Amino acid sequence: MHAALILAFGSFLTLPGFAGPAEPQADAKPNPPAAESKPIKPVSKKAIITIAGNDIPYEVTAGKLVIESDDGKPRASVFHVSYVRTDADPAVPRPVMFAFNGGPGSSAVWLHLGVLGPKRVDLPGDGTAPPMPPARVVDNPESILDVCDLVFIDPVSTGYSRAENESKAADFHGLNGDVESVGDFIRRWVTENKRWNSPKYLLGESYGGVRAAGLSGYLQSRHGMMLNGVVLLSSLLDFSTLGGDLGAAVYLPAYTGVAHFHRKIRGDRDALVKEAADFAFGDYSTALLKGNSLGSDAKKTLATKLARFTGIDAGVWADHDLRIGPTLFRAELLRKEGKIIGRFDARVAWDASDRTATSPDCDPSFELAYGAFSTAALDYLGREIGYREDRPYEVMSGRIGRWNWDADNEIVNVGARLAGAMRENPHLRVLVMAGHTDLATPPENVAHSIRQMLNLPESTLRNIRTVHYEGGHMFYLNPPDLRKTRTDLVEFLTQGKP
Repeated sequence: MHAALILAFGSFLTLPGFAGPAEPQADAKPNPPAAESKPIKPVSKKAIITIAGNDIPYEVTAGKLVIESDDGKPRASVFHVSYVRTDADPAVPRPVMFAFNGGPGSSAVWLHLGVLGPKRVDLPGDGTAPPMPPARVVDNPESILDVCDLVFIDPVSTGYSRAENESKAADFHGLNGDVESVGDFIRRWVTENKRWNSPKYLLGESYGGVRAAGLSGYLQSRHGMMLNGVVLLSSLLDFSTLGGDLGAAVYLPAYTGVAHFHRKIRGDRDALVKEAADFAFGDYSTALLKGNSLGSDAKKTLATKLARFTGIDAGVWADHDLRIGPTLFRAELLRKEGKIIGRFDARVAWDASDRTATSPDCDPSFELAYGAFSTAALDYLGREIGYREDRPYEVMSGRIGRWNWDADNEIVNVGARLAGAMRENPHLRVLVMAGHTDLATPPENVAHSIRQMLNLPESTLRNIRTVHYEGGHMFYLNPPDLRKTRTDLVEFLTQGKP
């Protein structure tokens, strides 16, 4: 699978130091002068959506906003789709949420047409089966547009967003360059739409959570924009939580949740997950630290306990020195049934093409959604809204190449940036949303990062809330989770209301 597709749904999901060889930087040359480009005017359309039994009139606008360098030259054109409720009382500042997926290299179609916007891609059942093509969009009564205006941002080189003039696309393909460009877009949108007096929220999915954490401090320090809330949906803050012995501990509770879903273990799921987490960061982590000094009897005892938590035979755990990564887990859990399970959503199980393989040859949970969202998004933008370009819409861009992590030979960890923003802005609240069957960014990874925010006072830590869902990375594809997502977001948005 192409490297860009591995980033699906906004998840880079490999440690920066193991990102693989750099792809050719075909986009590294300066872009044609701005005068040669053909500017496309934004398009707007008025519509109505019924939410919670009420008709909500709104205006949707699709277009590009040009961000500029200090000398006024265009640096990039950023494509976005905004939804603004049109019957709101102008005397009451209305909240606005800026939403983006991650990758790096993903457009915002997943959040836009999966959960937040007034339209969603129509998937069958519980979101674990592909729709009959072509996929279509339908009304989304679980949208949060009734309580909050929405702006979906495609970072540079995704969607229709492109570097302009003499700028190089690679200038935007890095942790800090990405944060600065998206931050500049948010500042410009807020200014041009006269929304400085609005409560402001960020929602980032997966790597979008890294971006949101970076923006929380950047917007405050660079533009004096104090945020009201940050939502981390299936996100991560510290890449070290996805690898090594720490990653082994982080993944174990997720394995328990997945094994329970597939009936490989029995009992109360939530109690089992909690017990697995306590074991993971207790006896299991201690044993991993001992390495080859761990005695054979202790190893056998731990392997038996790991089998009880995961449904994977104790012998397999012992053969792999008590360390089974998510790739092997996906191949092993349903091996006897001849199936592999999904990475983004481990509820999804497809027939294996090779029953002996230790690595699945695809991610079925990605395959069932990618084509559906791509088709539905382009139909919606072009036919329903009326926005069209000759250039392709990069749902997940293959033009990113190697990402600049700006980490000075260290593994990326933006937890300190978010914690710093919370110290400087004691009213900033954080909502963490995590799916039990997510094997891309397992729930315990952000939980661990929050536990390491040692310099946050208890009063500030209380501004962080975590909620869990039955599904995986895109848990909102599961209808009960979609309804719960709306409930949790509306509560978060209205909690801080004056």
